[in-house]
Amino acid sequence: MIDPLKAAGQIAGSGLQAQATRMRVVSENLANSRSTGTTPGADPYSRKTVQFEAELDRTIGSSSVKLKATGVDKSPFIQEYDPGNPAADSKGMVKLPNVNMMVELADMREASRTYEANLQMIKQTRSMGAMLLDLLRSQS
Repeated sequence: MIDPLKAAGQIAGSGLQAQATRMRVVSENLANSRSTGTTPGADPYSRKTVQFEAELDRTIGSSSVKLKATGVDKSPFIQEYDPGNPAADSKGMVKLPNVNMMVELADMREASRTYEANLQMIKQTRSMGAMLLDLLRSQS
């Protein structure tokens, strides 16, 4: 028989791991949002992305979240005129990462809220388990 409290905790735990990974990737994108290539005309940092998928966990009889893949955003780099920059090409153009700060901050906020929701789910599951034990003790 499947323990519903254990299953709920495992599902929420997989959500915690997924959102922690997402926050780490977003943090890396934000940290590298103004980095340039090391040589003139070189490509800068490319924005990273994460993809998740639902995976059936037969031990709990339900789906949980699993990291499907990490990838690189293929959108074009931002070009900026800065002839004094060591990464500038012969025309004075510097390639900057394809990181949009507003998109990253929105992703970070969503990941943070989802992380908190999963954490609250674990707390509620523990509380329900404690209440169940108290109820069973009072019956005996």
